[in-house]
Amino acid sequence: MLSINNHLGFLIKVVWQEKKEFLIQILTPRQAVDVFLEIGEAVRVGLKVHLGPGGFVMATEKVGVYRKYHGPIPKDRTGKPFPKSEWPRKRAFRWAVRWFSSDGKRYSRSFKTRKEAERFAEKQQSDIRNGKADNPANIKLKDFAKEHVTLMKGQIAYNTLCVHDLTLRHLLGILGNHQLQKITAQHAEMYVRRRSEAGASPSTINKEISCLRRIFNLAADRRGYLLEGQNCFNKVAKRKISRKPLRYIFVQEFKKLLASAPRLKWRVFLSLLYSTGLRLDEACHLIWADIDFEQGILRVSAKRDSKSLVPWEPKDHEIRHIPLCQEMTDLLVQWHAEAPERVPYVYLTTERYFLVMDQVTKGKWYEGKDLINNVLRDFKVIRRRAGIRHCTLHDFRRSCITNWARQLPAHVVQKLAGQSSLETTMKYYLSVQEGDLEDARYVGSNLLSQMPSSDRQIDLNRRQTDPKLTHSGKNRSKLQAHKNSDES
Repeated sequence: MLSINNHLGFLIKVVWQEKKEFLIQILTPRQAVDVFLEIGEAVRVGLKVHLGPGGFVMATEKVGVYRKYHGPIPKDRTGKPFPKSEWPRKRAFRWAVRWFSSDGKRYSRSFKTRKEAERFAEKQQSDIRNGKADNPANIKLKDFAKEHVTLMKGQIAYNTLCVHDLTLRHLLGILGNHQLQKITAQHAEMYVRRRSEAGASPSTINKEISCLRRIFNLAADRRGYLLEGQNCFNKVAKRKISRKPLRYIFVQEFKKLLASAPRLKWRVFLSLLYSTGLRLDEACHLIWADIDFEQGILRVSAKRDSKSLVPWEPKDHEIRHIPLCQEMTDLLVQWHAEAPERVPYVYLTTERYFLVMDQVTKGKWYEGKDLINNVLRDFKVIRRRAGIRHCTLHDFRRSCITNWARQLPAHVVQKLAGQSSLETTMKYYLSVQEGDLEDARYVGSNLLSQMPSSDRQIDLNRRQTDPKLTHSGKNRSKLQAHKNSDES
């Protein structure tokens, strides 16, 4: 009986030896002519064919479970060796699982019981189907870090890429050019200790742990440098830290900031952040075409017109519409009359706009550059003039979201803020104010005031715990009984 497998136009031979395993051969196209599979009973198997340095490499997709005999061959009373058909009952053996990688190398692993072997073979068969059967390729940490930064460029935000690069540099400086597969949980713990000794704050260390978890997961899932479950940073617990109180900018503080703003441009800029909750980057990339003055709607969207705009994507990568109050619309109309002509951006000067576009045209502009320069420096000057306690431009966004949350449903606030999860909105942006505490106090007082005065009084004798219900109470009752008997 004859069985022929034709792959990529060439015939490939697989020889079955004693019904145990396949003989894997490396063949060139010229040698792959008139090759056939012929045994006593032909067996057709699925094959993978890969073009390798020596020609075509064959690797079977099937994972086999076999008996692996060991020790001397048993003999009968006459000293004659038992035939192979009698070996399962007469000769010691273990169960072996065998499979081939895509490069043609055979691998084997033995088990004590057949059940263990079949369970492992089932998992290995699934890995082969998913392309995970090969052993991880060897790579040094330095080479991996360089490759990671190169591959992730354009896939994640520029600032996130900078964090990945810096974290990998810290890891390389602490562990040295270590083999990636040999980095263990002990190395991860040593990294945390060294970073702590270097003066890194707990929140920074937690951020770096999360970053390294993500990087090592990519090394296992996408790149095949680590086995599944080999991410050592998944075993490192983050340090528990108390959260800092969220900074809320009160209306009185906001008025002082507006009064200290030197120009109309800054008053419009701060008012927009305080009333719409825009991120700083979103406000800087705002163009006049994003504002619908008639409807009072502001649109946050990506900018892809490279001829007149800087290519840019918002953080949530979605288009969202934010309503503008009449006061904010009037301020924008007033600023539009004074804004420089031929500049599509709301807050960009003429000189800065043409300088930026010249860099974009020449390919010198890169993601992460500030579209409007010296924004943070100028805001610090305004804050010092106003004489209020420390705050950042991002605190304007937090304050706006907190104000929204007092009047709007949570899912609406999340949508207007452009956040992917409601948990992020609740955890990092909603601030509890004194007015909220007073409202809570009023709710409690209102509930208790509706109860009769007799119900609010606590009868201490009635509320006292029965001593018979506790161990200490039983002991006290026994002592009291002894005292009474002694007195009598």
